[in-house]
Amino acid sequence: MEAVARARYIRMSPRKIRQMIDIIRGKDAQEALAILKSSPRKSSYILKKVLESAIANAENNFSMNQDALYIHRAYVDEGPIIKRFRPLGMGRGTIIKRRTSHITIIVKEREEG
Repeated sequence: MEAVARARYIRMSPRKIRQMIDIIRGKDAQEALAILKSSPRKSSYILKKVLESAIANAENNFSMNQDALYIHRAYVDEGPIIKRFRPLGMGRGTIIKRRTSHITIIVKEREEG
């Protein structure tokens, strides 16, 4: 049994979020929360909210033990790219890409023994 939490259309580059998600992948849920709370990155705040949601889903929807949860899978997909134009000299322009992300965290209960 696994519980899922997703955050979609997050206005942050997937590359920046993956740096934090690689650190917490496979860890116990409580240990991962402690890591995210102590990290100064903006992505850690967003990941903490998604992880707390996954833990709450596991506890309320599937009656899992909160202390036995671990991060089974965690990944970031690229969302739609918002394109803006910035004027340059001599009548030119360049594209500014504002990237978005879709975050998915899946938690599972550790088997005893």
